[in-house]
Amino acid sequence: MTAIPALRTPEDRFNNLPDFDYPVEYADDLPGYEGLRAAWVDTGPAYAEKTFLCLHGEPSWSFLYRKMIPHFTATGARVVCPDFFGFGRSDKPTDFATYSFDFHRIHILALVERLDLKNITLVVQDWGGLIGLTLPVDAAFKARLSRLIIMNTALGLGTGAGDGFNAWKQYALTVPEFDAGQIIARGTPEMGEAEIAAYNAPYPDDRYQAGARTFPALVPVEPDMDGVAVSQQAAAFWSGEFSGPSFMAIGGSDPVLGPPVMKMMHGLIRGCPEPLLIEEAGHFVQEWGDVVAPAALKAFGDI
Repeated sequence: MTAIPALRTPEDRFNNLPDFDYPVEYADDLPGYEGLRAAWVDTGPAYAEKTFLCLHGEPSWSFLYRKMIPHFTATGARVVCPDFFGFGRSDKPTDFATYSFDFHRIHILALVERLDLKNITLVVQDWGGLIGLTLPVDAAFKARLSRLIIMNTALGLGTGAGDGFNAWKQYALTVPEFDAGQIIARGTPEMGEAEIAAYNAPYPDDRYQAGARTFPALVPVEPDMDGVAVSQQAAAFWSGEFSGPSFMAIGGSDPVLGPPVMKMMHGLIRGCPEPLLIEEAGHFVQEWGDVVAPAALKAFGDI
């Protein structure tokens, strides 16, 4: 197998992260990704009865879940927050062509298999949902899935995208300086400088940003794009087969994946109760995690 050219963010970039002092695990031998180092936060008891699998999106990383993790672990659960390749502490392939829908999807499936996660509460937002919601199409993952927490996201069904998304895709690919921290802060004005810096920590310079820049272009918005077929299968699963508890939180101020899109997703998820709408929350709903996580746990009867 030919090694995939990649960069590794120096560890000292992750020193002094605010409210994110959690154990980090690594593997560089996941099947199909040999030589690429994957990273994930893994906290709480290894053999807990319940596992929360928290998937981040673009251009964030597992730091996004820092406000939700303590609420989940307080119930005695295990919490696993992977960094997609190209993000966080995971290695960052430098060739845009390396990245694809399946490149990301199969990485998460391989990690779940490696860790033998069971009784999973799947927690998704943005690309975490575009990828995460398709995981139950895999029979092995379906057997591990119990519950869903879903925030501003969608399935890539090949049905096109609006002007707002198209502008974002073009911006990510072409803007001379891609500042992840500032991008996230735009919809989260309460964030401080230390948090903005933490979102930028994975990217010492532009060479590390191929994954972040290309992610929007991978969203399956055209019928012939990678990911459409598995997303359509996923839609059939969530609407016709899923029977577990679910919880939806909506950031009402998200101009792209806000209430109209989430209303559609609500109708797609079988048995999904009335969503929690946080009017002032933007796209990165996890930044309101101190509201969302307790509400979800209460709805599930965990607290």
